[in-house]
Amino acid sequence: MKSDRPLTPQPNSLTLQRPELLAPAGNWECAKAAVENGADAIYFGLDRFNARMRAENFTEADLPQLMAFLHLRGVKGYVTVNTLIFPQELPEIEQYLRSIIAAGVDAVIVQDVGLCRLIRHLSPDFPIHASTQMTITSAAGVDFAKSLGCHLVVLARECSLKEINKIQQQIQQNDASLPLEVFVHGALCVAYSGQCLTSEALGGRSANRGECAQACRMPYELIADGESVNLGDRKYLLSPQDLAGLDVLPKLVKSGVTSLKIEGRLKTPEYVANVTRVYREALDRVMGEGGQGGQGGQGGQGGQGGQGGQENKRERYNLEMAFSRGIYTGWFGGINNQELVHGRFGKKRGVYLGEVIRISNEQVAIKLEAPVKPGDGIVFDCGHPEAKEEGGRVYAVTQKGRETLLTFGRSDLNFRRVHVGDRVWKTSDPELDKQLRQSFAGENPQFQRPIDLEIYGELDGLLTAIARDKQGHVVQVDSTISLVEAHTKPLTTERLQEQFGRLGNTPFCLGNLTNHLNGAVMIPVSELNRMRRDIVSQLSELRSQPQRWELRSDVSFKDLLPPSPHHSPSSFPSLIVLVRNLKQLQAALKAGITTLYCEFEDPRFYREAVQMVRQGSSQQSTVNSQQSTVNRQQSTVNRQQSTVNSQPSTVNSQQSTVNRQQSTVPSIWVAPPRITKPGENWILQQVRDCNADGYLVRNYDQLQFFAAERCIGDFSLNVANALTADYFQGRYGLERLTASYDLNISQLEDLLTSCPPQCLEVTIHQHMPMFHMEHCVFCAFLSNGTDYTNCGRPCEKQEVKLRDRVGSEHVLKADVGCRNTVFNGTAQTGAEYVQRLISLGVRQFRIEFVNETPEQVSKTIHCYQQLLQGEITGSQLWRELKLQNQLGVTRGPMGVSGLGTRG
Repeated sequence: MKSDRPLTPQPNSLTLQRPELLAPAGNWECAKAAVENGADAIYFGLDRFNARMRAENFTEADLPQLMAFLHLRGVKGYVTVNTLIFPQELPEIEQYLRSIIAAGVDAVIVQDVGLCRLIRHLSPDFPIHASTQMTITSAAGVDFAKSLGCHLVVLARECSLKEINKIQQQIQQNDASLPLEVFVHGALCVAYSGQCLTSEALGGRSANRGECAQACRMPYELIADGESVNLGDRKYLLSPQDLAGLDVLPKLVKSGVTSLKIEGRLKTPEYVANVTRVYREALDRVMGEGGQGGQGGQGGQGGQGGQGGQENKRERYNLEMAFSRGIYTGWFGGINNQELVHGRFGKKRGVYLGEVIRISNEQVAIKLEAPVKPGDGIVFDCGHPEAKEEGGRVYAVTQKGRETLLTFGRSDLNFRRVHVGDRVWKTSDPELDKQLRQSFAGENPQFQRPIDLEIYGELDGLLTAIARDKQGHVVQVDSTISLVEAHTKPLTTERLQEQFGRLGNTPFCLGNLTNHLNGAVMIPVSELNRMRRDIVSQLSELRSQPQRWELRSDVSFKDLLPPSPHHSPSSFPSLIVLVRNLKQLQAALKAGITTLYCEFEDPRFYREAVQMVRQGSSQQSTVNSQQSTVNRQQSTVNRQQSTVNSQPSTVNSQQSTVNRQQSTVPSIWVAPPRITKPGENWILQQVRDCNADGYLVRNYDQLQFFAAERCIGDFSLNVANALTADYFQGRYGLERLTASYDLNISQLEDLLTSCPPQCLEVTIHQHMPMFHMEHCVFCAFLSNGTDYTNCGRPCEKQEVKLRDRVGSEHVLKADVGCRNTVFNGTAQTGAEYVQRLISLGVRQFRIEFVNETPEQVSKTIHCYQQLLQGEITGSQLWRELKLQNQLGVTRGPMGVSGLGTRG
């Protein structure tokens, strides 16, 4: 079985590359379950800096023992360090990385750009895998990861097979090729990983810090044009079915992806064993059918081919029993919004048994659609999964004609809560669980990996056996006695296979044996047995050795920090306004705003926006010259006032800021959509055709496409530390960067004191963009269409909100790529922290609008202008505008969360 990654995937090659099967491990039992059921590699988190902090996880002290165990079994181990890193954590993360590298881990899975830089600084050869949290959806993203020194890219789950093939083709043409990994099974996040701010906005918990609250699994009510839409029993509008790539496995192999990843670090060992085994066997069948003859025996657990439909039924049953909210091929087949989210529940169900036909004599009759037996656990689904549901264990199963009667233990079921028409789900199969536990119970290896043998020798010479495993380890063992002439039982290939194949209770099984013996010779069986034991011992010793990576002791993260930041006291803070339609833009212009950002659903309106700003600026110039006289007079008053006040004249300098804004020609910057997929450069071209003053870039494609233009990096680049900020500015020449929305005030202060504050802008007012997703709610629930080609475009006709279970209504918007964003219905403000941020050197403050009226826009801008002028305090502002008082999204000592944790 091949587990080494090919350096360059060859999707068009006649010889298919065997992808690595990568399984999750939240603890030791899960690691054993993965290894004993055929995983080629596992990924796991430690007790810090991983995106599944609710998992049991491992510790740094576990690493040597864990890696020795994995390597002995021919399995690789990858540590997830896939969270954003805050400035004060850099010393800690450096020591953490040194422990990981020294322990011989095979790679780390990383989200943070600055962390990639630090790893490569510490070790020039230690492998880095770009996490799906990096939101890589294109060849440009792969190229970006390669520039950081990454060895592999985990693509976003939203990539279809067609897009994966296109990315493969482009990266090979552009000489930017890296191995690609895709998720093949498990829970699907509805939002793009690395771009979900929902847990933060609703409860102060950061998904980018491993604390996702799973708000996507909650019920929502659809509000269209102010009216509730009757969707029947469909309430879970943002909860996708679980991903199951089993049906497209041959196409995935053909695409040349290097690794197939199973999601589930929060799942049970039985889940890991179950799903790993299903994909191991299916992958072995695919490779057998693909012309490679099934590389390597698996201890009798796979590679034997299937039984057609019966095999598929068994595999689907096992996957649904492992964990299922319904299973579907996700985005592999492209966009199908009717299939991706059924909307009927957001929690585990299992296998569908059928509907209740009747209830009598404390028995439930159903027309059975899947097997059920005594001891199985079931639940009755009456269409209200948010409420407590009735269920229990089956005591007896009786067949009566076409009906199946289910009997339960006395008093186990409240039959008054079971109704005709209820859907019945099998949620537990103790017999299957027992089989799965047995697959990884005990100390002896149950899943064996093949070794190939070459046998050499001739009469009166020594017998030589050369053994090779699939990881490239080679040992040679010679006999201690000479070969003699065989009169009755020579060492045939069959006899050699029989003796050297006795590898029970070892990690190995015999793969190919090549017999190079000359003549009819023999040697005692006891000597063959000794040689076999010696081979096992030597190979085990070689495999248990940790990987040796170069680790530099004379460097630190401090080497990568930009020069000590400084800011000029003569520079003044200014207000930037982001609008989402032309009426809002007009209101912002009238309010005297001189730096304007536009993020429209349809980029074709950008040309009109640019014309509006430039026409308005020429008309405004006359007013500005008149206003300058008033400004100079006001400055005299300000200077006189400063002698009266004992404190520095903060108000005066802030008033000068407003004055200078009014005498400056407005500039307009436009934003492309947050995601760019293969074939979508026409959207970027449409954005550039408006000839704006600059562009608000959100992803790696846009860094490339707008490289020759003036650019500002938006929050979606996830700038949380100085190493990341310095990389984007130094390599891409961005004029400014937007600080990550994951930073609370304390962490933001740390960022501002570790990199030049004038290079950062801070968003102090916004409706937090919570979910950003490929899933189109408009299409799924306001049409019968599958995608933009047949949905009738309800997004262009109706104003839609999602009402959550506590009554808050969140705004839903679609972009030109039909991707949806759910914006928090309540705007949040960091107004109380503005004075402190100014003192730290921040000069660019952004406020954002979503669906506010022009009057609301004018009022809000006026309040923030008053704030910068010192006419009102931050607390007065947020009370006046009825805002949520919060800066950033993660809970911290200075953060104030206006909402309780949900979900």
